[in-house]
Amino acid sequence: MKHLLRERMARWIRRRQGLDILPVTLQRRRLYIVPSRAGVAFGLLQILMLVAGLNYANSSALFLTFVLMGFTLVSMHQCHRNLLGLRVIAATALPTFARSPGMLTLVLENPTAPTRYRIAAGLDRGPPVATDVPGSGRQTIALPVAAPRRGIVCVDRVLLITRHPFGLFLTWTWVHTPLQLLVYPYPQGALPMPADSGERPGQRPRTSTGQDEWFGLRPFRDGDSPRQVDWKAYARESPLLVKEYSATASELRMFDFNALAGLPVEERLEQLARWVVMAETAGERYGLLLPGVSIAADHGREHRHRCLASLATFALEEESSAAGFFSPTAVAARAGGFASG
Repeated sequence: MKHLLRERMARWIRRRQGLDILPVTLQRRRLYIVPSRAGVAFGLLQILMLVAGLNYANSSALFLTFVLMGFTLVSMHQCHRNLLGLRVIAATALPTFARSPGMLTLVLENPTAPTRYRIAAGLDRGPPVATDVPGSGRQTIALPVAAPRRGIVCVDRVLLITRHPFGLFLTWTWVHTPLQLLVYPYPQGALPMPADSGERPGQRPRTSTGQDEWFGLRPFRDGDSPRQVDWKAYARESPLLVKEYSATASELRMFDFNALAGLPVEERLEQLARWVVMAETAGERYGLLLPGVSIAADHGREHRHRCLASLATFALEEESSAAGFFSPTAVAARAGGFASG
């Protein structure tokens, strides 16, 4: 029953407010305020004090009751004012790997001089995270988002709430700014990376001796092989330098989904994700082949994100009914719009 009432209230608030486009200023008509449990108990206490004061004609008890009532009204006004006029500047959700908590970041701005104390933000699930927003300044709040498996987690709304100053009242509002958190497959798998697949145009292949292209010289470090030291330069009274080679002339690695035919689909994607992470860490050039998707070989943060995003959104149409996940057909084409993780 309680869950049903919450859903009906959420639908009514969404119809009343509509979709929010950031930045959003929290106006009076979109703020809601009710007494907290402590506030209800405090109000009942004042009623009892008022009845007792009237019954016994005790002016001191009546005076104290009226003072407490005035205190309650001021507390209600201050609690409402703590959110009134606050601005939500930005909301972002950076990609993450499955089984790791995602992070939704809110940027709040206080256009007034007084500090806004104990402003909390939260999602439908999970406890709110509180912070203070300084006067004429901004504050960032990071909200954890559960990401148990690959796909896209939709965040339809964000709660802003405060109980300041005395916890007698609770003022809140919802900001309806739909966000999508991209969740990469969890990188795991025991298979080694495939051998190089195809030579780079305009570059010589790696020689059979395994030597790479000469890159330059760098200062000698403990553990370097004496065979790599540039002894000729050292003989000319130069510092002790070491010859460094790069793998820029090596062949490309292509990670093919169909090459892992013996594994279930999710295990294939996890293995491919592991290879992508390993290749990017090693500074290699790599590409990705999926059914219907071909990503040319490259390297860098954007290329890593493009490959992992394709793995995250692969064949999600059949699973789009899962709660909390959304998989439009065009997600892979828009994957570059997400920040790199």
